[in-house]
Amino acid sequence: MDVLGFVCAVLLCTVMVHGKPTLRKDRVLYQDPEVARQAYEDNKSFQYDHEAFLGKEEAKTFDQLTPEESKDRLGKIVDRIDSDTDGYITTGELKTWIKRVQKRYVYDNVAKVWTDYDLNKDNKISWEEYKQATYGYYLANPEEFDDATDQFSFKKMLPRDERRFKTADLNGDLAADREEFTSFLHPEEFEHMKDIVVLETLEDIDKNGDGHVDEDEYIADMFAHEDGGPEPEWVKTEREQFSDFRDLNKDGKMDQDEIRHWIMPQDYDHAQAEARHLVYESDQDKDQMLTKEEILENWNMFVGSQATNYGEDLTKNHDEL
Repeated sequence: MDVLGFVCAVLLCTVMVHGKPTLRKDRVLYQDPEVARQAYEDNKSFQYDHEAFLGKEEAKTFDQLTPEESKDRLGKIVDRIDSDTDGYITTGELKTWIKRVQKRYVYDNVAKVWTDYDLNKDNKISWEEYKQATYGYYLANPEEFDDATDQFSFKKMLPRDERRFKTADLNGDLAADREEFTSFLHPEEFEHMKDIVVLETLEDIDKNGDGHVDEDEYIADMFAHEDGGPEPEWVKTEREQFSDFRDLNKDGKMDQDEIRHWIMPQDYDHAQAEARHLVYESDQDKDQMLTKEEILENWNMFVGSQATNYGEDLTKNHDEL
């Protein structure tokens, strides 16, 4: 993880020691857009769609643009999505675009932090370089981390990162090239890393250390029942979800296979579902395709006043996306 990710992880560990989050936490990596969309307080903002269509970081940059600028630049994006230049945007073309945006975010993130870790500038990041950049101060000054919580956090994260790094290091030379380091920072995007994602999820939630996640641990990861009052309705619903859909073999707990099925359902294509949603909501003549006019008519679903950094986006080679 990058420096910010590490800090967040440490803070998360701290929260886990002192008290669990009081708000709902979502660990599902490949989530139904309709479910995720409900998490946004203002459904009319189309924030989820903006982020899926453009990428989270890029979407933020359109806060400064006028509606006229947004629509003008969206039109240029539409031209790029129309890969066969027939004047129609199909679900398949939208799906390809959304996947491209997701991939671009991952690799751009790695590019931004690469120099922070490639200390000797050999275009590889060794485990020692990563350890020094991320944990060096702690390792050199352990006396400054006397607090039990800090000690627990660092001691837990260091071996966990090393295990993940070695899994990403496919050739076993303890030096990650860009692809290996990308899989280290974004393991959910790589098939050979998904077992690590499942294992880390299990370790986060399994408080009694029995190698499984029972119903109480599942709920405690999302909600802290601190005031002694009745559980919110959504918690009751999650208990039902655990019983009906998470605990597949009905033994009262989730093993690693069941956790994988929960956070990474194999029969679900996020990009396809979002592409279908965008077409359905904007397809005025119901021909299951979109024209530029139909997209611009419903422009606020795609970009609104939040969209991509078009100045950057339009200067990039199409193959880079």
